Amino acid sequence: MGIFSILNQSPSGKNLQRLFQLRIIAIVFQIIVFGAVHSLIELELPWTAIILTVFMLAVLNFFTWVRLRYPWPVTYPEFFTQLLIDVAGLTALLYFSGGSTNPFISLYLLPLTIAATVLPWHYTWGMAVITISCYTLLLFKYIPFPHDHLDDHSRHMFEFNLHVSGMWLTFVLSTLLITSFVVRMNASIRDRDKELSRSRERALQNEQIIALGTLAAGAAHELSTPLSTMAIITGELQQESLENTEFQHNIRILRDQISHCKQTLTHLLADAGQTRVEEGNGQPVDLFLQQVIDKWQLIRPSVKFTHQCEGTKPAPIIMNTRLLSQSILNLLNNAADASTRLVTITSRWDEKQLHLEILDDGTGLNTEAVEHAGEPFFTSKGPGQGFGIGLFLANTNIERFGGNVRLFNRPEGGACTHVTIPVSHRTTSTSL
Repeated sequence: MGIFSILNQSPSGKNLQRLFQLRIIAIVFQIIVFGAVHSLIELELPWTAIILTVFMLAVLNFFTWVRLRYPWPVTYPEFFTQLLIDVAGLTALLYFSGGSTNPFISLYLLPLTIAATVLPWHYTWGMAVITISCYTLLLFKYIPFPHDHLDDHSRHMFEFNLHVSGMWLTFVLSTLLITSFVVRMNASIRDRDKELSRSRERALQNEQIIALGTLAAGAAHELSTPLSTMAIITGELQQESLENTEFQHNIRILRDQISHCKQTLTHLLADAGQTRVEEGNGQPVDLFLQQVIDKWQLIRPSVKFTHQCEGTKPAPIIMNTRLLSQSILNLLNNAADASTRLVTITSRWDEKQLHLEILDDGTGLNTEAVEHAGEPFFTSKGPGQGFGIGLFLANTNIERFGGNVRLFNRPEGGACTHVTIPVSHRTTSTSL
């Protein structure tokens, strides 16, 4: 693990971490440049003061690394103070090595650029005033470069070439450092914008779900009375037609459907506004799927389907909640509505995921459905045949469990709904 793996990972901490890394590059660069000047050019400079300044910058950067190990947020004043340390160190080094005549004087643009990128405008203007003041001071107060014993023309050419080379090196270094810092900052800003967009989308979905829950609870209250009346009437009809077997069978189906509706409304009223993802018990995935399909068969007794399943044994555990089972029921109902003859259900799982495919033999998805499928209140069904919330709620709930839903056309015709849900490799010791 690198030394950066334990640093402060808050947004402000990441900015200070980048400054810490840039400062390491600057210190290494200073050591290389001053080493080359001392050994190759052999200029007589106050080397003790220069070495002490570079050493102090390295010590301060070490304390910055120590500070980054703590999760405290980095405030604007603290970050501005860190930049002032760099400006002070650069000013000291320039003072000991030619002042404003040093070609590296333009490095003052680095802390100014960083301040403009990270800090509010008043800090940026403060940094501008400070760097301009330091530059101005170095016009008059500095230790000049020593002159050698060459003739005037040779000395002038040597100093000119040295200055031009230093300007080129300063430009290259500034370009690389500024580009690196700004690119990283842009990446952080894009990541933040994406996260804000996802947060806004989640907030909008939560508002829509709350609105749907409120409407559903009101509808449940309104429907309970007519369902009770229907249950009483069907019971009387069943008693009056004991001799008609077919009629008895149809009445029995109707009573089962009414009973299921009443049970669903009871659960809805009990759980309105209180259902959470965490609720529910762990259950083997094969048993969970079988219970969901049995319930669906009770709701849609006329639908013909096949179910094939395969996976590791013993079956992994899935979190069995009403939200998850209802979401899968919604997807099964959509396939049944679209299918003309047969719904094919295939399920397979491993120790990490359940893959559920629901295939219908209908006409498939048209262009509009492909573009808007999963959006709230969008439906491709006819008037009065759908509300456009089943797929939206199913997808939203399954995503909350860490899964996803994909809907696409099959090459041989019809549509496929592919569901992926995380499971646990833990097994239960008792049968459920």
